[in-house]
Amino acid sequence: MTRYGIKDNQVRAFNKMIRISHQKLNLVCDMVRGLPVDRAVDVLKFSKKRVSDEVLKTLLSAVANAEHNKNLPVDTLFIKEIWCGKALTMKRIMPGPRGSARPILKPFSNLTIVLESGAAPEKKKTKKVTK
Repeated sequence: MTRYGIKDNQVRAFNKMIRISHQKLNLVCDMVRGLPVDRAVDVLKFSKKRVSDEVLKTLLSAVANAEHNKNLPVDTLFIKEIWCGKALTMKRIMPGPRGSARPILKPFSNLTIVLESGAAPEKKKTKKVTK
């Protein structure tokens, strides 16, 4: 174990103040969670979500961290953890009827990606229950 609970075969990358809500960002995070890096890059490149470019940029930054800082082989990396959280929210005002004001909330999000070197764990398949 090294600092902040990150092991020797793990690296991480951050992207702060992404101009999108954390709920929309979490949909993209769920698409790539647990995938090998090369598969995750393909999924993000062909995704129609607007925020997938930001997630791809952060993922490639984590891969560069693994290659440069820890000398980990790129072909064995997989996404161990990926999560997003709330950052600040810009508050704006739009005029409303009869001289009132309506709030406009513009949320920001933070993104963290942790990569690990080794074999990716297989996802458990759930059985569909028919009624």
